[in-house]
Amino acid sequence: MPSLGVCYYPEQWPQSFWKRDAEQMASLGIRWVRLGEFAWSQLEPEPGQFRFDWLDRAMDLLLGAGLQLMLGTPSAAPPRWMLDRFPDMLAEDAQGQPRRFGSRRHYCFSHAGYREAAAAMAARLAERYADRVSAWQIDNEYGCHDTSLSYSRAAEKAFQVWLAEQYESIDALNEAWGTRFWSMEYRDFSDIALPQQSVTEANPAQILAFRRFSSAQIERFNRAQIVAIRQHSRAPISHNLMGRETGFDHFKLAEPLDFVTWDSYPLGFLSDRLDADDAHKHAFLRQGDPDMQAFHHDLYRAVGRGSWWVMEQQAGAVNWAPHNPAPLPGMLRLWTWEAFAHGAEVVSFFRWRQYPKAQEQWHSGLLRADSSASEACAEVSQIARELEELKQLSAQPALTPARARVAIVFDYASCWAWEAQPQGQGFDGFMLAFANYRTLRRLGLNIDFLSADSEDLSGYDLVLLPGILSLSAPLRRALERYQGIALLGPRSDLQTDELGIRVPLGPALTGLSVTSLSAQTFPAREPLAIAGQGALYWREQLSGEGEVLLRDAEGAALALGGPHLFYLGAWLDDAARLALLSRLAKRAGLPLRDLDAGVRVREAERTALTLTIAKRALKSTGWSCRQRRLSGGR
Repeated sequence: MPSLGVCYYPEQWPQSFWKRDAEQMASLGIRWVRLGEFAWSQLEPEPGQFRFDWLDRAMDLLLGAGLQLMLGTPSAAPPRWMLDRFPDMLAEDAQGQPRRFGSRRHYCFSHAGYREAAAAMAARLAERYADRVSAWQIDNEYGCHDTSLSYSRAAEKAFQVWLAEQYESIDALNEAWGTRFWSMEYRDFSDIALPQQSVTEANPAQILAFRRFSSAQIERFNRAQIVAIRQHSRAPISHNLMGRETGFDHFKLAEPLDFVTWDSYPLGFLSDRLDADDAHKHAFLRQGDPDMQAFHHDLYRAVGRGSWWVMEQQAGAVNWAPHNPAPLPGMLRLWTWEAFAHGAEVVSFFRWRQYPKAQEQWHSGLLRADSSASEACAEVSQIARELEELKQLSAQPALTPARARVAIVFDYASCWAWEAQPQGQGFDGFMLAFANYRTLRRLGLNIDFLSADSEDLSGYDLVLLPGILSLSAPLRRALERYQGIALLGPRSDLQTDELGIRVPLGPALTGLSVTSLSAQTFPAREPLAIAGQGALYWREQLSGEGEVLLRDAEGAALALGGPHLFYLGAWLDDAARLALLSRLAKRAGLPLRDLDAGVRVREAERTALTLTIAKRALKSTGWSCRQRRLSGGR
């Protein structure tokens, strides 16, 4: 049964508040409370001097109110004394400047001493609270504030060790990286520095290797705390991921986790993390982009192997984006039901009470700083009532997303590759995947995400593989067996894992060759055979035979192949992409809808939720959420 949660920080409030807070949460319909993820200085104010009494009492009050607890390990915010213990634990930016104390996330993932200290604190918490905690969260928001990469001495030494393990011999590394070019050969792994402050761009293979290493260091840091907790607790373990965060491989990070969560801020992301024109942002200023949240719901459902939560749901205006408007009335309810329709098990709101000090004092909560109820409280209460109605409606009230017949392969390493070697400003792996996702949603389709190591595509009628650096062996075999329709490209399987051009030219499975790339110097339309439509940013010259799906105005093929596997050699604009994907979807036998630009649908088993965000002027306060209940079937 879907349920509601909230993020709570008892250490920030007088203990006289705690009992009433717990009772109010329960009466509002809250069932889960996350706490503790930033409390290290309160738990261990001096090295080896632990103070758990306050957390014991807070937990007892919350449990006494019938609430379930998720406890976060506090490694995202190490106390100041930790720097006295490990002066070299600070992460450094690409210019060699340390990320100093005074905020959070200032540690380097490669620092062995801090990694061990964080694991030791996780073990201590698990030993003490195993019988009180129903779920665990490791750290908080890996990658936030651009912290996936560190250029510290600890990172450099660890990178050298990692390279030796990966390549085994320096000759193998030199061959893979092409270091004959510009006399870049290395004689020993200890000669290799981090890819920073080079006169011109660093070797793209070195940059990509550093990104893979950095992701592996985050996985190692995360796994150390999982192992520590598992010595004492069998409660499920998670981590809260972020929106448009590609600094590490989320699929690999999640392998040892029991489920994943993510932090959903629709208005903050619209302003801060979405490449869109001003007209689009203005139209959805107080609603959020119609597809951004759904993209992450579907992606993290895949990352979590079907088990996922929203850990932090925006409940009002935030403080950290370039622009911070308040949501329209009713948006919190819409965002919550949208998450449930995509399969969320819990939607947890950030935060219980607005804190009147420090960096996030203007970040809203369910309560204002004076403890009065914010506008969000009434919506949370309504959602809780609706969940109870749903429970009464069905003996099995879980909202399981209806089976998707369309999938998108999403690969974090490919995002790193195109950052290392964009070959033209504007080529962004995340936005390419998002553009395809948005178009499929405009057609009313349910969508799954797949990792680049997927071994079976047989459950899908249409599979898209946009911007995949190099097909893995499992994915290559899956495509060879696949009997549906698959669309590769643009920029898919043209290079090796080391960012070298394939010889013979790829993509191999299609029987075609991409003979050259053409990146626009600025976003520009290129005439196509379909009037009024064009290619943006990117163009590939294709050589080979096959069915032509799309041509430019001069007759050159932009998309061809068949009968099951096609290749697209352009980054299309919205209209051209809609035309092409509509054609392929119809060929795959998929039922299509012609949805308005601001209307989206996600079907769920047993209960169908049609969620609508209307494209309205700024002065508007209108929106609609239509819920249709069916007895039996979908």
